[in-house]
Amino acid sequence: MPLFYQHNINDNTQLAVWHIGEDENFFLEKVQLQKKINHPHKRLQHLAGRYLLQLLDPAFPVQAIEIAASNKPLLTDNSLHFSISHCGNYAGAIVSNTKRVGIDLEIVTPKINFIRHKFLSEKELRLLPSVSNTLLTILWSCKEAVYKWYGHGGVDFKAHIHIDEVSMQEDGGVIRCKFLKDETENLTLYCKLFNKICLTWVEH
Repeated sequence: MPLFYQHNINDNTQLAVWHIGEDENFFLEKVQLQKKINHPHKRLQHLAGRYLLQLLDPAFPVQAIEIAASNKPLLTDNSLHFSISHCGNYAGAIVSNTKRVGIDLEIVTPKINFIRHKFLSEKELRLLPSVSNTLLTILWSCKEAVYKWYGHGGVDFKAHIHIDEVSMQEDGGVIRCKFLKDETENLTLYCKLFNKICLTWVEH
């Protein structure tokens, strides 16, 4: 069972990352496709994400998931808050019964350097000890996690999400930011690095 990483954040919130090495039948024994997906790998990612939800909470009502106008998957009764992410052969999920959450997985590649001006201000770039592909990917991933946490769409990564503090160690760190859409929210995000895979999450 390729459970790549699991973290019980607190009594109310858990997350996990799965390294996808199975075929569809493995996941279909537990969860079903909720929409038509033609691409085989995207089907695997979809199934793995929902499989993780039930791994984290065996009573998770996967079949009750609906998709909001912003494309955010949710439970309309808000009985559980959750977020799902995929990249390459990895799927991640976070579930909380008390707070809104967001999760993001990214693969570190040099391409991030070409779009940094689209999601980071000069002030944010000056917070970094070095402008590396890894650090740029972490900040992109943080803003993606905040976007998923918010869940209503219409977010400008540069205008609405301001990074205030970056505290990094070798295998991860803490990032603090302000979310400036609707009301100002001070958010704390956490990241973990696994070679070229970046995982970030937020609960608030």
